[in-house]
Amino acid sequence: MSNIVLLIPNNVQKEVMTFYASNFVERKAPGVIFAAKLSDTSITLYKSGKLMFQGGGAEREATRWGHEKSTTVTTGVAAKIGAKGDALPDGFATMSVLGSDETGTGDYFGPVTVAAVYVPASKIELIHELGVKDSKMLTDDYMRRIAPDLRAACVHSVLVLRNEKYNKIQAKGYSQGKIKAMMHNKALGHVLTKMAPEKPDHILIDQFAERGVYYNYLKNEREVVREDVLFSTKAEQLHVAVATASILARASFLKEMDRLSEEADMELLKGASGKVDLMAARIWKQQGEEKLRAMTKWHFANTEKARKLMK
Repeated sequence: MSNIVLLIPNNVQKEVMTFYASNFVERKAPGVIFAAKLSDTSITLYKSGKLMFQGGGAEREATRWGHEKSTTVTTGVAAKIGAKGDALPDGFATMSVLGSDETGTGDYFGPVTVAAVYVPASKIELIHELGVKDSKMLTDDYMRRIAPDLRAACVHSVLVLRNEKYNKIQAKGYSQGKIKAMMHNKALGHVLTKMAPEKPDHILIDQFAERGVYYNYLKNEREVVREDVLFSTKAEQLHVAVATASILARASFLKEMDRLSEEADMELLKGASGKVDLMAARIWKQQGEEKLRAMTKWHFANTEKARKLMK
């Protein structure tokens, strides 16, 4: 399905609304000031001045308002940003995609969180309007602020693995890669169930393991999501669905860090630096090993460093 976006001035916005007045449809989505529906094209005008055309007649209708050629993103984008993984079809960024991403895997304190989000082609511009871009370019406070609107706009699933359970699973011999694969697979399955019978054009996983390794991690799972799955590094820059998943995963991680900080009676640090070692030693001394263990990924090297600092 074609997806074309134009940026038009105020005077042209009025012309658009007049031209399509007989085809007006109600759209209460955030940022939308006008919407129309033709037999083969959906037209949406946003407060920002962006005018989006979707459907088989998108090129025809966009040409009325000064469009000359379609604005699709091709696999060249993946090469340009240095992404590695599966080849993506032309126009991938404008397709209906279910994306997944995780956070917290490198943090000593706090959980591992995984999010899967479905963004149909019809909502791509809306998600951009709500403030989504590559999450690595956004601050934690900004992601906290936009996360509620994103959750309301998209079919999604967010899984939070607290460290009490993480440590038990890890002690049984599960690698972090296996844990992440199981969480991604479960979150994707949840979203597919919620959105059924609709199906995404593709599923894109922010790649942390090669395809064969990923599915080997899941060899004992009863249900494994395989159909139309693509893997790529830097996936949050290739489709807004993965960028949205990254934001929702991060927002949930931050919420859990807030809870743990209250329990510790201090604002816990992110990451796994030397300052984290000092903080861990302080909590260990003041509140005991059991308390620290429940807050942390106990197998990290930070534990032994904190133990030495205690001595």
